[in-house]
Amino acid sequence: MVVFVDTSAFYALLDGVDPNHGRATRFWAELMAANGDDSVLFTTNYVILETISLIQRRLGMDAVRAFQRNVIGSMTIVWLDETLHQVGVEQVLTANRRQLSLVDCTSFATMRSRGVTRAFAFDHHFAEQGFTLLPEAA
Repeated sequence: MVVFVDTSAFYALLDGVDPNHGRATRFWAELMAANGDDSVLFTTNYVILETISLIQRRLGMDAVRAFQRNVIGSMTIVWLDETLHQVGVEQVLTANRRQLSLVDCTSFATMRSRGVTRAFAFDHHFAEQGFTLLPEAA
């Protein structure tokens, strides 16, 4: 199973008071147990940048260190090129919505370019774009 991992999932893993923390940690444990059994977790360098900025601001440097040490090494990082960046920019401009970010749009473009349909995310924008959110709602 190939799964894209979004900032919303990373943040929920690290913030014990996030409403999705319990679901995120349980699902992360499942992913880690399956990782290697034809399971590939990936994200983009844009998501990593967004996540580090968010946890640094909200949770502090110890959380950034924990993220770097315990989470990032568990997945493949796709480095966006100019083409994927431009696709994301065009999608943001076309959508014309303040709450839909460039990072989200580049994530969608990356997933589509790789034929990936599943996202470990708590961000409803992924479902709006036709992706399956994991963990699925109970």
